[in-house]
Amino acid sequence: MSPHRDWRRLLLVHAHPDDESIGTGGIMAKYAAEGAQVTLVTCTLGELGEVIPADLDHLRAERADRLGEHRIGELAAACAALGVTDHRFLGGPGRWRDSGMMGTTANDDPRCFWRAGVDEAAAALTGVIRTVRPQVIVTYDQHGGYGHPDHIQAHRVAWRAFERSAGEQWRVAKFYAHAVPQQVLAEAMETVRAAGSQFGSVVAPADLPSGVPDENVTTEIDVTPYLETKLAAMRAHATQISVYGQFFALSNNVGQLALGHEYFTLLAGPLGKIAWPQGREDDLFAALS
Repeated sequence: MSPHRDWRRLLLVHAHPDDESIGTGGIMAKYAAEGAQVTLVTCTLGELGEVIPADLDHLRAERADRLGEHRIGELAAACAALGVTDHRFLGGPGRWRDSGMMGTTANDDPRCFWRAGVDEAAAALTGVIRTVRPQVIVTYDQHGGYGHPDHIQAHRVAWRAFERSAGEQWRVAKFYAHAVPQQVLAEAMETVRAAGSQFGSVVAPADLPSGVPDENVTTEIDVTPYLETKLAAMRAHATQISVYGQFFALSNNVGQLALGHEYFTLLAGPLGKIAWPQGREDDLFAALS
């Protein structure tokens, strides 16, 4: 890993390959371009993801491990697009498996991340924290954003590791959850609806479980200069994401808008100076310099 002169160090904890690009690709590209150390930890290989392109369907049909192996390469390409050189799989590649959607039989697999001991997984993440010494961690909220068991577990594991850093020389100062304000989500879906028919469907914002009340969002980062980079990273995840200009869809073919601003809720640590007109802090490292 090449040394960074910038004092800022950011650690992102994501559940599967592609999560990093969709929700936080903008901040990863921004802070990496500015010289900060950006480290990505991915908790599973995403072995149970749906495969969109017909010519890659054999990856899913052969065996789940084959898809996971393929997604390692997709993630490497996405990180290269984002300018992120430090990526790690929690516990090593394949240590914990994709748990599938909540309520499926995959949740019962003793190898899956949902079944991982939180202390054991947190110990693996604590080792990364001790080495990298990030000031800031970004992951999901306690609901996992939209309720996926691996996202919920990623929050639990990251929070436990954050707590373990307290009192240490390498303690983490700020802990964020990725968030999309409900108003932003509503506006984005209206933009998608007006864009046309390249998508199979457009749903109402109320039917999407990932929006959070606007007042709960503390932080808004303008990543507009890095939007094309973010989209390039999303395109690298060809098995999981179809990208059409600034729009994209997952396997459900529900149209979504790639956002030029990324939003977060500060769950622990000092809130930085509020920037106007958005009324939120505009830097993950605010109040730390």
